Formats: sequence, structure tokens, C-alpha cells
Amino acid sequence: MKSLFSVACLLIGLGSAFAQTDSSAVVNAEWLSRKISKGVILKQAAFHQNLFESNQFVSILEIKQKRRYKIDLAYEDSLLRTTSEFGEIHKALAAINGTFFNIARGGSVDYLRSDGKVINENRLNKDGSRAVHQKAAIAIRRGKLSLMEWNGSDAWESSIKAEDVMLSGPLLLRRGSFSVLDSAVFNIARHPRSLIATGKGKKIYFIVVDGRRENAAGMSLFEARKIMKWLGVIDGINLDGGGSSALWVAGQPFNGVVSYPSDNKKWDHEGQRKVANVILLKNQKL
Repeated sequence: MKSLFSVACLLIGLGSAFAQTDSSAVVNAEWLSRKISKGVILKQAAFHQNLFESNQFVSILEIKQKRRYKIDLAYEDSLLRTTSEFGEIHKALAAINGTFFNIARGGSVDYLRSDGKVINENRLNKDGSRAVHQKAAIAIRRGKLSLMEWNGSDAWESSIKAEDVMLSGPLLLRRGSFSVLDSAVFNIARHPRSLIATGKGKKIYFIVVDGRRENAAGMSLFEARKIMKWLGVIDGINLDGGGSSALWVAGQPFNGVVSYPSDNKKWDHEGQRKVANVILLKNQKL
């Protein structure tokens, strides 16, 4: 018993040491920062075997919700577009891919409301239950974004008081604490990830973790939520990831695609997958 107890203590100690090393790697990383506009900063960092014992590349657009900016949704009913196309068409400052969609037919598979009009309803599981990405929401009211958690009722999304509502998930952080995640493959496997978070000082974060390449392994949702917590995020939500993950910023090199989308299986900025919806950062006047 004594030897087993000693091994357990050693494993706990090693886990704690790795966690401290990983958090230090994120906090002390040489983040390349570029001012995009007043109150909008793009931060990017490459990690070389020093974050979760893997190569990683993380892009963060940090936005202070000032009066001059608004968050908005853009979507297509059946046609699919790249994230950059959505951003350019809507004259946005930035765009990140949105929630889950039907690749063959287009349209969101999760509840989507734009300017008060319901665009898509939830496509429930065969047993009538909700998918995990239908248990949290991005709500946009008068251009300001907040994150919400399912209250357990069937009509929850209809009761959200906001012009724009996009269901997605799972919710990763709530009020600074980790939300419950199960051990489903979707949660524990490493993939490119797209995330949105809110923080102190009315800050919003568009976050993309690249993956599926030698340069970037991608992250599990357990790892992704740790990144957000170490960055001081209060609430954080998962968006559609994998080949859909993309972050676009107007005026930046590579036609504004600042992440490394993986759909072309190359380490470049050309591999965007066409998606059904996005979240935009726009000037109030537009």
C-alpha cells in the first residue's frame, strides 16, 4: 500500500508540474502582437514542444467592446462561403467561423437567429435530445456579445433576449470555472479549435488553435479551456472546429487569413473550408 501511495503521489506531482510548465509557456510566450485598430489587437504565438508536450500555434484577436465596434452574425441558408468571403462581403474588421452546419446542404444544424428572425432550428438527436453543441449560446444584443448556458428547458433559445442568437458548444468556462466535460472522443481528441470568450474590461476574444499538421497538433477541449483560463477568460465557448477553423482580419497579409486552416492539408493560409455562418467584428457605422 505504501508503494502504491508513493506512485500516486509521484503521478500527481508530475501532473501538477506539467500544468505549471504549460501555464508558464502560455503566459510567458513571445506573443507577436499587432494593433489592428483602436482597442483591437491580434496576438499569435508558436509553441515548440513546450505546450502539452506538443507543437502548437495559437491566434487570438483581443477586442475591447467600445462604442465604435459591434459584433454581428452572417450566414447563408444553403450556399457555403469561406470565413474570409463572409468578412469581405460584410465589410467587417474581422471574422471567425461560427457554429456547426450541414456540409452537403448548407444551413446551421443549431438554432440561429439573426436580426430577430429565426433562420435555423435545432436538428436534434434521433432520440429527441440535444446535441452537446446545442447547450450553450452566443447572444448579441445591440452589438454586444455575451455567452449563455442552457437552462434545461425546450424553449430556452426562444426566450433569449437578443437580436442575434447562435447556439454552439460545449461551454468550456463559466464565470471563470471549468464547465463539465465528458470523455467523448470529440472532447478528448486533438483537433483545430475555434473559440469565443469574454473577459474582464468588456473584452472579447476570437481564438483559433491550429492543428492536424506537424507545426500544430491541435488541442482537446480539456486543453483548449486551460488556455483560456490561463489567459484570464471568464466565459468561453467552443465553435465548429476541425477543417472549419479560420480567423480572418481585414488588411492583413495572405488576404487577411491569419490562422493556418487545415482543410487543404498544407501548412499555409489557403486551406479554408466553406462554412454556413460566421461571427463578425464590424464598425458601428456599417
